[in-house]
Amino acid sequence: MSSGAQLAEPGAPFAPAVGTEETCGHPDGVHATARIRATYNGRVTTLPQLRSDGPFHLRRMPTNGKTARVGIIGAMSAPLGGDRLALDITAEDHAELDVTTAAATLALRGPTTAPATYDVRLTAGEHARLRWLPQPLISAADSNLRQTYTVNLAATSRLVLREEQLLGRTNEKPGHLVSRIRVHHAGRLLLDQHTAYGDPEPGWNGPAVLDGHRAVGQLLVVDPELDIRRAPVLLREGTKDGCAVLAPLAGGPALLATAVAPTSSALRELLDEALSHAFGE
Repeated sequence: MSSGAQLAEPGAPFAPAVGTEETCGHPDGVHATARIRATYNGRVTTLPQLRSDGPFHLRRMPTNGKTARVGIIGAMSAPLGGDRLALDITAEDHAELDVTTAAATLALRGPTTAPATYDVRLTAGEHARLRWLPQPLISAADSNLRQTYTVNLAATSRLVLREEQLLGRTNEKPGHLVSRIRVHHAGRLLLDQHTAYGDPEPGWNGPAVLDGHRAVGQLLVVDPELDIRRAPVLLREGTKDGCAVLAPLAGGPALLATAVAPTSSALRELLDEALSHAFGE
């Protein structure tokens, strides 16, 4: 789909357009994979693997009870056109891990018009809890980015995944941003969603998609204790500050919130409100 979100066909590949630069990256592009692995030692969560790479500098943050916390600091401008960047984040059985970024991620054009790729791979074991709460991704003018989330969850694991995208900086057209979230829960496909914004996508800013808003985001909550029998909840319908819908996903103990807003701060408020609704607060 070119304008907005859709559920893709199960098993459908997320293939880049044909072309050597697009499949292999640019020779001047950065190829980097950072890795985080959290384990539970019976008392607290530890971090036996914390491997920085390329633009990703990983830093331990103060713990919160038995939860390990990691902050990602950008060590260089990225992603640029032609870059191939990836994050591998694993919370093993019974581990509790929170990961965030220190600042917004800015997608820029770089030395080539070929797309950059930014792949985030999240894995949570049995009775593990993983929270991925980065700062927003900004799609700057003339950038070309393909972002993917690949999530694998055990039957008893818990996940909070927040995705915030800002389409262009102040008074600036956005670049081309394509994003896919693919989630497996207990070995079964739970969600496969594809969104695309910016030229040359048709209708991406129309009234049925963003309706002029420039901030868009999603919040995915997976938890065996969630009440998924509830009806969808519409937040702030008819206001100028955007709106969001929180709805259960078929096939799993999961709720998905999708929001659009005029600004980053309004978007964060909507997603925080959706999170409170998800847990009945």
